[in-house]
Amino acid sequence: MTDARAEDEPSLPAEALAFLTRPGLKRLWTAARTRLERGGLRPVGTIRLPDLDAEERQALSLLLARPVTGPAVTIRLSDLDTRLRTSAVGLSLAATLTELGPPLTDRRAARDAAQAERTRLWSESEAALAATPLANQEWARQWLEGIRRGGTLMRQPSGTALTTIAQAIETLATLFPGTATDPTPATWGRGELATRTTGSAHGLDDGTLLARLVQRGIAVARGVDFPIDAPGRRALWRQASVTPDEVSSTVLTYGLRPTGTTWQEGALRQRADHRLEAHLTLRELRALQLSFPPGTRIHVCENPRVVEAAADTACTAPLICTSGSAATVVLTLLDALSAAGCTFAYHGDFDWPGIALANRIMERYQAEPWRMQAADYEYLATRAELHGTPPLSLTGTPIEAAWDAELAPTMDALGIALHEEAALDLLLGDLVEA
Repeated sequence: MTDARAEDEPSLPAEALAFLTRPGLKRLWTAARTRLERGGLRPVGTIRLPDLDAEERQALSLLLARPVTGPAVTIRLSDLDTRLRTSAVGLSLAATLTELGPPLTDRRAARDAAQAERTRLWSESEAALAATPLANQEWARQWLEGIRRGGTLMRQPSGTALTTIAQAIETLATLFPGTATDPTPATWGRGELATRTTGSAHGLDDGTLLARLVQRGIAVARGVDFPIDAPGRRALWRQASVTPDEVSSTVLTYGLRPTGTTWQEGALRQRADHRLEAHLTLRELRALQLSFPPGTRIHVCENPRVVEAAADTACTAPLICTSGSAATVVLTLLDALSAAGCTFAYHGDFDWPGIALANRIMERYQAEPWRMQAADYEYLATRAELHGTPPLSLTGTPIEAAWDAELAPTMDALGIALHEEAALDLLLGDLVEA
């Protein structure tokens, strides 16, 4: 361990500090620091410095008070410690390294403390599991062991880790009070369940560590793979009688006329007949029978203003808006329309995030570019300049457009970002013709 020194003890004298910080000793201090930190801060063992240059040999000779003439030197840390204590430095090796900075870290003690913390965490986790109906479930033990092997929990602060695993066990015990194939007959809203087991309605929100741990437990209990996307995670929640939030996120639509005979499809047709947009939730999409005439062409835009303008001008072409990002509810609708045999044409912003989103939509649905070629961009940029529109600088990392190799270089050369509204009159003309 490091020397105990009074707070008012003077630091290294200026002359000693100047000598110890000379370049010829840099490798020595680096090697000594590494060896001390690995050995519990005790000056034991040796260090070897190979390939010495003239400057290093001179500095080491002066420090060790013995000639160093060869291409390499081996130094006992105990000798170096004694030499520093009895020299003008007057400090131990550990204290000297602390003065030279940064502070030493007892890595052995840190490893021992981390191991003790891991032991305590899993001991308390096993005790918490044993106190619930999950104690007799083989899948629950497998789940806890999988978490232990994964290591994610141990990267959290100890208090957070203990709280999280305890809440995960409590949540799973609430969902599976009997056997793995017999979840509680109650149907929980995810927020309601989170409030019950964590005290916060957002405790099981997507992306939280607790939600992932609980979902892994459900997957192990049901014998299914852990889902890799949002729809799969929602389906997994439903396997444990948990209803995820399917009403807060919506997709903006206009002009959809599905041929199904339920009242939901009829309501969409009525809104289309009255030139009204419709916001559809995931819950509604699950109930809709989205059948369309084969080859129905659907335009997809990025900005809600296009939908608003289409309604104002009484366009009849069906239109879907991503609202700036392809959220799960948007992709769910487009997946259903694609499965129904619909085709797509896509337009978005001429900036790098817009190109990234366009790539995603076009590649996933084989959508055609809708006024999204390099020539379209050049025309709009020129028109904006002629109209005296203040230019918007194009910032960020260029992204290649999968549908047009010339678009990204053209945008990068002109350096102007164009939002979808810049092409609004052209888009509306296309929708009217459609």
